[in-house]
Amino acid sequence: MKLQIEQINVLFWLHSIQIMNYNSKFSCKKIETDPEMSARLTAFFIENHLDYYVFPEHVASPEQIRFMVYLEDDEKFYPCSDRMFDMIMKQEKNSVVKAAYDKVLRKILKLIDNQIEDEKEKAYTTALIKMKYIHETRDEIMIPSRLEKRLLKIYIDRTRIEDPCLNEKKEQSRRVLTALQSDSLNKAVNFLDDASSLSYFHDIETLKERIDFLKLQRLISLSVEHELWETDCLSGFGFSDYINLFNRPITGNGYEQLKQCLSIREAKEAKKILWIANEAGEILFDLTVIKYLARMGHKVIVAAKENPFFKKITVKDIEEGSIAGAELKDYPIIKERYLTKNSLATLLKGNQNIIVVSEGTQETTNLLMVSTTFARIFREVDCVITKGQKQYRRFFATHFRFTQDIFNFSKGEDNTVCIHHKPKHPNAIRFSTDELEKRADTIIRQMKDARKNGMTVIFYSGIIGSIPGKIDMARKIMSVYTELLEKQYLKTFIINPSKYFMSGMDADDLMYMWEIVQRSGLIDIWHFQTSSDIIQAFRTMQTKVPPEWVGKDATFSTGCTKEMEIAIKAQKAHPEMQIIGPSKEKFLRRKDYGVGKMYDKCLT
Repeated sequence: MKLQIEQINVLFWLHSIQIMNYNSKFSCKKIETDPEMSARLTAFFIENHLDYYVFPEHVASPEQIRFMVYLEDDEKFYPCSDRMFDMIMKQEKNSVVKAAYDKVLRKILKLIDNQIEDEKEKAYTTALIKMKYIHETRDEIMIPSRLEKRLLKIYIDRTRIEDPCLNEKKEQSRRVLTALQSDSLNKAVNFLDDASSLSYFHDIETLKERIDFLKLQRLISLSVEHELWETDCLSGFGFSDYINLFNRPITGNGYEQLKQCLSIREAKEAKKILWIANEAGEILFDLTVIKYLARMGHKVIVAAKENPFFKKITVKDIEEGSIAGAELKDYPIIKERYLTKNSLATLLKGNQNIIVVSEGTQETTNLLMVSTTFARIFREVDCVITKGQKQYRRFFATHFRFTQDIFNFSKGEDNTVCIHHKPKHPNAIRFSTDELEKRADTIIRQMKDARKNGMTVIFYSGIIGSIPGKIDMARKIMSVYTELLEKQYLKTFIINPSKYFMSGMDADDLMYMWEIVQRSGLIDIWHFQTSSDIIQAFRTMQTKVPPEWVGKDATFSTGCTKEMEIAIKAQKAHPEMQIIGPSKEKFLRRKDYGVGKMYDKCLT
């Protein structure tokens, strides 16, 4: 039954793409077979400042992108709809692309006209923006949203107006706050207009779930009606107006999937949800949904912009209380761009069910530019909720599939509430912290059993991923050598980490799991791999040592370096534990993994 639902869901999603009456004509894979098109593809990424190898300090690495996007055959991810990408790659002057550029220009010129009073300064800034506009759009290779970011940044840098739309955001917030405090809205949200239908449910849990989703549906319908915060229509709203809003039909393929995802019968079914926030007025209605989800038991991470971007909500808005601060003041805010998996896991295990995070950008959602923290959260959650048409285009009007289920709430045609669902790629692999902890607990139980049987527990630390592309050989070396030890030692339980490695695991996953094991206090001997171990393993395999393995030992491994730090602390707590292998002083070269990599970032 579950498989049938998934198949129907995928078919529905494919059908929704067909409804857009658009078929992608290009793919990065096909383009790369044509030298001229391949050159334009390279220029596309460079000119949009989206090439990791040209801008490594700003653009996410391919490994970090794979936290969020399931890439097939090493294809390149681009942050725009397939339709926009294809029109740019055609190298033809296109009215649609030109119209998108002109819309961006008009937005910036409107800011200039409304906010700069000095006529000379206004003329200067207008001329500067137009010159930059002509320069950036001459070849029509620029994604409109990237053009928007660049022109806005020029405007902000020139005028020193830190947040050009702050007043409009405050006005949107004021309108919504007034509505949220009204008796009419609260009465309408909790009104049972068909109480007789409750008699169809014969148990309290089912009835409670039905009421939860009825209220959730009403709150979602508020959060997509952008006229409520963009105009003054709310000032005249009464009970019946809200009821009419709530009774609008729901369209899209996602409502049943959303109910299935959020349904809770037991605590273990609670979900971690990444909510990508949208506009300032909208976020206050969003918060009614988010807080309700939190009361249901779910944990929601709200992602806001790093820096001002028109009327989008920013972390600073929340932090300073200028927009939604009063509503979010009691919740932790994550501003670190490079939060580690361990730190994130600790935060997500906390008692707070609502957390705010900076996505790290100042533009329309762009997964190539988000922070490492955002990417790790994306990977760790159970689903992602997006809002509005722009976010819809980024996640749904594209052939790319993602590592999580994606939902989108927006206002549909004919005044409907549209809930879309894009299922995660069926081959996407995610090792949750819960799963990694269970694996660690299984190993710890084996260690305890071994000790009860009078066995010595030996943990063997060696190179697994620190020589790029040689993971299979590294695992074989460790297995061959630990098998030799097992033949030589009596009554020993030797832990060979390479046996527990699974495809899809990265350094984050491995270190998180092994640190739990290593801090258990059950290790008698911690053996770090030496160059002699490697020579002996190749001798047993009757093979000469390849050049990349000559002279290597545990000190070359980023993981082993971190494990030596853990071993030293573990030995202080358990002085009887022995550490054998290269001297501790030699573990200095490797410090930090490249994000999503199995080796040190200095080797990138």
